[in-house]
Amino acid sequence: MSSSDSDKDARSRRRKPRVRKPLDAVTLRDLALSYVARFATSGAKLEAYLHRKIRERGVAGGDDADDGEAPQLDVNGIVEQMIDLGYVDDEAYAKARSRDLMARGFGARRVNQALYAAGIDESIRGDQEPSQAAARRAVILLARKRGFGPFSRKDVDPKSRDKHIAAMLRAGHDFAAARAIVDAESQEEIEEWLAEAEEEESGETGLW
Repeated sequence: MSSSDSDKDARSRRRKPRVRKPLDAVTLRDLALSYVARFATSGAKLEAYLHRKIRERGVAGGDDADDGEAPQLDVNGIVEQMIDLGYVDDEAYAKARSRDLMARGFGARRVNQALYAAGIDESIRGDQEPSQAAARRAVILLARKRGFGPFSRKDVDPKSRDKHIAAMLRAGHDFAAARAIVDAESQEEIEEWLAEAEEEESGETGLW
């Protein structure tokens, strides 16, 4: 065999995918610990992750079962254990996720959708409903970033106005807020609009 063929064989062996062993209770728990150490997550997301790993790798001893049924791994028990240890906290996850999305300019509806997708309970989702001032701060942030309404560097024609409204609606903001942005005569008017909500909320005028 030539050195070229030998090199090809060596590269082929290196590229061969590693076969992962089927899971047992210990390795599944280790996967859970590794996952919660790397990612902020909810109980439902952790449960979905563990079930996916079981589908991908199978269960140790499953092929040897006398009755044809594979051993069952206690996914729910592992998730509950992670919750009891404080490694998974749906309420803390919801608060952090909501704060992150609002800070990126998303509105209440998109926040609720994201939490629903993460399996967050309705009662916890309801607690994350933003105040009017917070909702206005988020839509103003989006308008600044995207150049909507008076933040645009050019005149906004009717077609552009409709596109700006549609974009804000897709980001989870309500129609009233989107219209307030595009109908504002100036950035100062928008700042006053925000200050009104902050004053109602705190009793004193806030600054953007």
